[in-house]
Amino acid sequence: MTTTSTFSFIHRPLVPFAHDYIHGDSEPWHEHDCAQLLHTLSGVVRVDTASGCWIVPPGRGVWLPAGTRHSLRITGNVAARTLFVDPLARADLPATCQIVQITSLLRELILVCLALPESYSPGSRDERVYELILDEIRTMPVLPFHLPEPESEALRRLCLQIRQNPGESWSSAQAASMMNMSERTLNRHFQQQTGLSYGEWLRRARLLEALVRLAQGQPVLRVALDLGYGSHSAFTAMFRRVMGVSPSDYFKND
Repeated sequence: MTTTSTFSFIHRPLVPFAHDYIHGDSEPWHEHDCAQLLHTLSGVVRVDTASGCWIVPPGRGVWLPAGTRHSLRITGNVAARTLFVDPLARADLPATCQIVQITSLLRELILVCLALPESYSPGSRDERVYELILDEIRTMPVLPFHLPEPESEALRRLCLQIRQNPGESWSSAQAASMMNMSERTLNRHFQQQTGLSYGEWLRRARLLEALVRLAQGQPVLRVALDLGYGSHSAFTAMFRRVMGVSPSDYFKND
């Protein structure tokens, strides 16, 4: 199923929208004729596009350029604050899908603009709020929460098996044997088609699955063991290296 949403930007460069989802909600494949910044205050959102999977942890956001066909899956109770942005509002808006850090300033500006009237006077405070939001969007830090999809059908099948059973060993030797190729060839194909080595893709797949399971409230030790880590400490060390904090601290305030 594909739907297309249209928004009017006659009076302002962006349209804010607040919506709360409950655990298990989803949105079918659809697209907008405008760009979209979806910011989550809580919970985790999985965004699927033709180029791969994007996981939006609590407090972060996903940027979707105009015309990006996508679907959503919700984990936990998600408070979403979305900006639908006129793609002509600025010439240098991000051109690709990306998971982004939402700065404290941008977060507050999003909340402020939800209460602004649709029309405003040139040079007014309302106009400056909208323009500052556009300035902040242009400089959002990009986060590594994208799991790119390979182009070849054979690698897609391998990746699907990994996502369905992320706790198995999935060594490069095992994966290469399944694909009837050498480990070197496997890594070359992954690098060419996803921009990541096989090992990097596997680690990212497990991290994104961990974010979803932790958002469901699963204990850290259970998540670590289910995803193939030998101990709580090994998993926590990986998580802290990538995320900057421990799993328990990361989800403390979601």
